[in-house]
Amino acid sequence: AAQKADLGGDGSAATINHSLMLLQRLQELLQNGNGSDTVLRVRTAASEEAKVFHTHQLLLSLQSEVFESLLRNQSVITLHEPPETAALFEKFIRYLYCGGVSILLHQAIPMHQLASKYRVWGLQRGVADYMKTHLASESNQGHVVGWYHYAVRIGDAALQESCLQFLAWNLSAVLGSAEWSSVSVELLLLLLERSDLVLHSELELYTAVEGWLSRRQPEGPVAARVLRAIRYPMIAPSQLFRLQAQSAVLAQHYSAVQDLLFQAFQFHAASPLHFAKYFDVNCSMFLPRNYLAPSWGAQWVINNPARDDRSTSFQTQLGPSSHDAGKRVTWNVLFSPRWLPVSLRPVYSDSVSAAVQPVRIEDGRPRLVITPAMSSPDFAGVSFQKTVLVGVRQQGRVLVKHAYSFHQSSDETADFLAHADLQRRTSEYLIDNSLHLHIIIKPVYHSLIKVKK
Repeated sequence: AAQKADLGGDGSAATINHSLMLLQRLQELLQNGNGSDTVLRVRTAASEEAKVFHTHQLLLSLQSEVFESLLRNQSVITLHEPPETAALFEKFIRYLYCGGVSILLHQAIPMHQLASKYRVWGLQRGVADYMKTHLASESNQGHVVGWYHYAVRIGDAALQESCLQFLAWNLSAVLGSAEWSSVSVELLLLLLERSDLVLHSELELYTAVEGWLSRRQPEGPVAARVLRAIRYPMIAPSQLFRLQAQSAVLAQHYSAVQDLLFQAFQFHAASPLHFAKYFDVNCSMFLPRNYLAPSWGAQWVINNPARDDRSTSFQTQLGPSSHDAGKRVTWNVLFSPRWLPVSLRPVYSDSVSAAVQPVRIEDGRPRLVITPAMSSPDFAGVSFQKTVLVGVRQQGRVLVKHAYSFHQSSDETADFLAHADLQRRTSEYLIDNSLHLHIIIKPVYHSLIKVKK
């Protein structure tokens, strides 16, 4: 209304936008130094020469309160920067003039350091968001571990949690990369205590930890803490015997884990019900992680998942104990792309004049139901936790970005693909218009309730 009033009631208004021309002029202003009233000299300890930037106090002060303070009483200032941030200083200054910058993976941390040091909050948030959305990007040496350690140093809890979750859900990819050796003791212990680690088997995790210990050679107490975080009952007895005979790391620190190994052999030798009479199995040592091996679940690729209901079945072993390894449980899985909750289903009436509630396809939501196809006395003392991993393609790689966990007493989870748009072919949940799922069954033993006499 105000705009129409300014135009005298003429409604044929148009927007004249020359912002790109203004940005080009600002770039030329920085490049040529026209009208410069401020000189920045950037020095590094590794070089005697300083990089010189002819700038403008007004533009620097508008973007950075640090520059506003530094330039209050002087027009020439010398800034001391480490080589990695000095190499990006020209990009940093260009951002202050134009509000945009392009960076690569290895430049994220030094650019974030510059933004934080000079309190350019918009750039700081932008780089942090870039890091969260590029965790899956490919790099020669890896970068997520380094970003996690940096997030810890600066106290960025959101970035820290994003990195930690990515590492947990894609641990197999990290174990085989160059960045595994750069994992800190603190990060390693945080990962080892998690039950949502996605990897092929516990033996794969032990092998990677063994390599880490061999390269890092930590002090005895640290090595003991790391080795005691391995879930030895999840490793088959034949593999445990081989580790005892062949692992130099295990031989060196055998006294630190001897009790856990003995308990693991007892776990595999006795029936779970008998074992649970004497040991507390309601602890992390007896809880499987998200293992990708076929005995723990199955992959399921659903082509064109927005169309029809689908079903499949697969088998898993009853439990991680060798006593149950030969017993199989068959699972039936139903997927529905447009299941309607009761509140949205059509209501019909005997009255001829009564209208039927209109129901739209988009009112439905995806649903996944996982149920055992059988019941057995062997199920006594065992409950089944289910986890569904959704694979997505990022930067040319298939990785886990979404994981859904079921409550022990439930056959489905309410939030399954709640935010997914399966109708859209470019949905991040789809790979070539297909839904890539990996369903994992985690058998959990329960301690028997002792009845008081």
